[in-house]
Amino acid sequence: MDHAFLRPGFLFLAGTSVGLMQERRSRKELSKFILKRGIWLIFCEIVLISTALTFRPLGDEMTGGGIFAFLQVLYALGISMIALSGLLFLGARNCLIIGAVILLGHNFIGGFWPEAQPFSQPDVPFWVTLMTPGTFLIIPFYTVVMYPPIPWIGVILIGYGSSFIFKKEPSERDALLRKIGFSFIGAFIVLRFIGIYGDPNTWQVQELGLFSTVFDFFGVTKYPPSLLFLLMTLGPTAILCSYADQISGKIKDILVMFGRVPFAFYVVHFYLIHVLCVFFGIWQGYEAHQLAHMFPFFPEGYGTNLIGVYLVWGLVIAMMYPFCKWVYKVKSQRKDWWLSYL
Repeated sequence: MDHAFLRPGFLFLAGTSVGLMQERRSRKELSKFILKRGIWLIFCEIVLISTALTFRPLGDEMTGGGIFAFLQVLYALGISMIALSGLLFLGARNCLIIGAVILLGHNFIGGFWPEAQPFSQPDVPFWVTLMTPGTFLIIPFYTVVMYPPIPWIGVILIGYGSSFIFKKEPSERDALLRKIGFSFIGAFIVLRFIGIYGDPNTWQVQELGLFSTVFDFFGVTKYPPSLLFLLMTLGPTAILCSYADQISGKIKDILVMFGRVPFAFYVVHFYLIHVLCVFFGIWQGYEAHQLAHMFPFFPEGYGTNLIGVYLVWGLVIAMMYPFCKWVYKVKSQRKDWWLSYL
């Protein structure tokens, strides 16, 4: 499964968790907390994640000597938290309305928004990257935005405004989540079939047959996330949440362990993957320095087939589990303030 499928649900639930935290903090305290958390996430994206992707924290000749800053999910989440830190004073209901307007309307605005191509178009105004992926230069940073923040702000606002659902009795909560989930899926199917609105990439009947046509039908835009992509992903997420309490067993325990320390997992797994890339490249006959770049600049011919990708995926998950278990143990035994940022 493409991990991008899970990210709308992640941001939605981030907003929901903020809403649930209001029972323990005042709005002022909560606003200050998520503001600092948002700034911290953007810092980590620029410093920790971008370094993990390049292994060149002081600059790369592939970007003209600039320090590569690859802004993706932590950046989107950080900007969304900063926005929510101010908008939450409007109240949960108003945040839900604003989020819904963004979710329903950003594709219309996107139709008039300037287009940009990361990497191939080296410098666009910053404001363009609020709605579309693009590259802008702020010396000494060569900045590539893959996750334009405006649609994601809509997702976190909807999550925050929907937190009341998770305060209901379990049976009522789960029934409502399933109703919302199936409604989202139904809306996706109808809008996608009609093809009038919701995604710039319309589907077509493919000459290669039904299988290819189905793939094209579900081939919606995720950079930036279109309305149809968000409906297609948030719908199943809502349904999964409604059944989460009923799932048990070893697989759930393993997944819950990863979910207890998502930030630590997210940061470290980038470093692990890049290290494995270097070793794999050496095994293929390349030199280590050729892999010390962002992945678009890897040498031609490097890589593996789909089976190899899934094998590496399984290896990374297996190697990360002991680390996540250790981090969770530390966090459960100690109450240092800085551990809340991990």
